[in-house]
Amino acid sequence: MVQRDELEMAPDAAEAWPDRIYDLLKEHGIRQVALVPDAGHSRLIRRCLADNEMRVVTLTTEEEGVAQLFGAWLGGQKGVLLMQSSGVGNCINMLSVAVAHRTPLPMIVTMRGEFGEFNPFQVPMGQATPAVLEAMGTLVRRADAPEDVAPTVDATLRLAFNTFRPTATLIGQRVIGAKTFGK
Repeated sequence: MVQRDELEMAPDAAEAWPDRIYDLLKEHGIRQVALVPDAGHSRLIRRCLADNEMRVVTLTTEEEGVAQLFGAWLGGQKGVLLMQSSGVGNCINMLSVAVAHRTPLPMIVTMRGEFGEFNPFQVPMGQATPAVLEAMGTLVRRADAPEDVAPTVDATLRLAFNTFRPTATLIGQRVIGAKTFGK
């Protein structure tokens, strides 16, 4: 039986996953964050921007982030790429760099084209994202509940930096919420 206190805490826990990701980025020594602005990552992005120890680089397209984080790694810094599932398609050719050079490339991907999606143009890449990433040699994990986000991101970060490979956590649309037209 669920206690009243648990019910009252549930909304906070459901909304806190971006803060827990931020804590993990700090724990893992992430110094560079590459991103294309995304509403699903907005709280996490604000936390990273407010941190003077993190360099946040806004990209014009996601594949630039692969190159930036490759350079960061060569320069002795750890980084992470934040993007939406539609941006995965932009990275396909560049992912071969991380695979060929055995470079850690952790990615945190908010999913679109799934649960309650309003935009039909998000559906094809949203549905293809896991298979496309795996086909390019990326180790993929998925979180579909707020309480699964932090442990999955932690595992993704550890896997990237311990095995020198591209890795990705896919955060399901049920976690970030379905967008509606005009929002």
